[in-house]
Amino acid sequence: MIDIGINLTHDSFDHDRDRLIQTAREHGIHHLVVTGTSLTQRAAVSQLQHQYPDYLSTTAGIHPHHSNELGDEASLEALAAWSRQPEVVAVGECGLDYFRMFQDKQTQIQCFEKHIALSLEVNKPLFLHVRDAHEDFLAILKAAGRALPGVVHCFTGSESELEDYLAMGFYIGLTGWICDERRGSNILDFLAKIPDDRLMIETDAPYLLPRTLRPKPQDRRNEPRYLGEIARTIAAATRRPLEEIIEITDNNAQRFFRLRVTIDNKLEFINVNN
Repeated sequence: MIDIGINLTHDSFDHDRDRLIQTAREHGIHHLVVTGTSLTQRAAVSQLQHQYPDYLSTTAGIHPHHSNELGDEASLEALAAWSRQPEVVAVGECGLDYFRMFQDKQTQIQCFEKHIALSLEVNKPLFLHVRDAHEDFLAILKAAGRALPGVVHCFTGSESELEDYLAMGFYIGLTGWICDERRGSNILDFLAKIPDDRLMIETDAPYLLPRTLRPKPQDRRNEPRYLGEIARTIAAATRRPLEEIIEITDNNAQRFFRLRVTIDNKLEFINVNN
């Protein structure tokens, strides 16, 4: 399995990051995509990838909560340089978040538009974030005027929103949200609408610990080793073998991020500059 989204620089991992990676390997997770969410974080993200070059790749982006970081030409150049690094497999996390509104709408929109332009420039897919902003989010993506490869990371939307994203050719990233009977179980009702070739899985660790885990971890912290619980939930909801869901999502992640994880667990980046 490949975890397509983990916040591995989060301070909750500072005391046991090496152990976490070893435990992930032991639970069948053969690759992690580390999410880049701010310019201030980029050095830490890059350092981690260089420490584990055969196990980690990264994204490069500015989360809408930090969209005020992209305020001048120098910051845009810094983001572009980061995005061009060969270990960077997607531009983002980027998008719109009107749920918490840490930044005003215009600041978020301008930042998002710059990520889209950068994605086209460096020819890498978008790692997308959207919350309570579907209409603006969709309109901005459509305004780009051409097909954009992207994954809607941590999908939490409605059936109609899913259909909009699929119509634009986007992949869908599912997290432990779907394991939460309080707020995510409705997605299980239309999960089968996601085509096999558009489905990926992620933990978004340390957030979104699957509530279906038994026994529940005492520290309540999510980790890549729990990725299998998301796959199991999908398999149960769609009445398909777990092994099939694992194979589908693994192949999709390698194709989308242009990765090749070899039999001996060596990592290759495919055509990163083409």
